[in-house]
Amino acid sequence: MEFWPEFLAGTSGQEFIAGGVGGIAGVVAGHPLDTVRIRLQQPRAAQSTAAPIRATALIRQIIATEGALALFKGMSSPVATIAFQNAVSFQTYALCSRFLQRRDKEETLSYKNVAIAGVCAGTLQTLILTPVDLIKIRLQLLTDRVSSSRAVRPVGPLDIVRGILRKEGFAGLYRGLTITVIRDAPSHAVYFGTYEYARECLHPGCRVNGDETLITMLTAGGLAGATSWVFCYPLDVVKSRLQGQMPSDKPHYRGILDCMRKSVQEEGLNVLWRGLGTAVTRAYIVNGAIFSAYEMTLRFMNPRPPGGLGLETPIDISA
Repeated sequence: MEFWPEFLAGTSGQEFIAGGVGGIAGVVAGHPLDTVRIRLQQPRAAQSTAAPIRATALIRQIIATEGALALFKGMSSPVATIAFQNAVSFQTYALCSRFLQRRDKEETLSYKNVAIAGVCAGTLQTLILTPVDLIKIRLQLLTDRVSSSRAVRPVGPLDIVRGILRKEGFAGLYRGLTITVIRDAPSHAVYFGTYEYARECLHPGCRVNGDETLITMLTAGGLAGATSWVFCYPLDVVKSRLQGQMPSDKPHYRGILDCMRKSVQEEGLNVLWRGLGTAVTRAYIVNGAIFSAYEMTLRFMNPRPPGGLGLETPIDISA
């Protein structure tokens, strides 16, 4: 009975809550552009009509044919779980960072150790992200598939989950786990590394005293998100296609390399970068919101400046 009050009163509990708040802020800020990104990444042949290949044209088409709320399709799945996933990611990063900082007796965490902690965070959170992304992508692609069929389509996340469990078993929820790890482990090193570097450039000394402004948080967070997405985007295209592929006796893509090879052969090399502009714009908005919500929540819960991801509290390196 006393676990939760004690947990939430400590540094780890506050980081966990702040990570959850940041995750929710990111979903709400970026889901419409995420729907556009997912649809742009899909094979042309898989769509029932000649879907636009430009983001602005696709947005107009979605609003005209499906209504504005269609841009928020699939949002309930990530909102229901993203708080926990983002909390795990940020707290894993903070815990690994403090361990590495103490181990190497660093006054300020080195960028090498920032990258290592980022890899750890990115790898662990894929266990939560993979099924969430799978459900979200299936929901976001429903309209194109159903318009060419008279079959009754599922109407929500639970319908998607039941369908996957019935046809593919529990392992089906983790379709795309390998490509998600390959994408997220290194991209999180870039993600947290860019954030720490950018905030220090914009507000020198803030990695020690944690007194950066909201503008610094928004800008550094936005740059971190945009940079990490450029770094991993071709892998994200492959991931979206593999997870968007419905189970069949003869799947079009039989693995990561096969998906990449066939996509390039059928649609050209540019297919690996289709929708990049939308993804980068969304990433800037979303991750500016995530880092700002995270940092401001920590400051609200602990009036003493928590210092960016809880790492600026001085550590005794003389021991």
